[in-house]
Amino acid sequence: MPVVRAKDAPTFDLDGLHFHGLTSPSRGATELCTWRLGVAAGAESEAHHIDREEVFIVLDGSISIVTTAEEFELHAGDAISIPAQTQFRLKNASQENAQLVVCLPVGAHGTMADGREVGTPPWAR
Repeated sequence: MPVVRAKDAPTFDLDGLHFHGLTSPSRGATELCTWRLGVAAGAESEAHHIDREEVFIVLDGSISIVTTAEEFELHAGDAISIPAQTQFRLKNASQENAQLVVCLPVGAHGTMADGREVGTPPWAR
């Protein structure tokens, strides 16, 4: 049974978002990828969609998930399941950093709102 130690997990930074890879195929998972996500105060992701359902669980702080139709504000203890093919962006409009856990099926692929294919992100490989 694979165990991923926090000290051994890879990290990735992208425009105020800090990804701390946990489970993924390269770390022994066969069905589910997970990572910790730190979202700096004021940070915002680019709009994108994933071809599989993605789950966000807020551990600390607050964030918003913004789709083309709605905005969902989430606080510590809240969770959201984003359906496959839903375009969204994540933002932290607060003055405090937020911490989340994110779950995604193995093999999921992302596409940016402008059509750029990003495939499977490195923290989920």
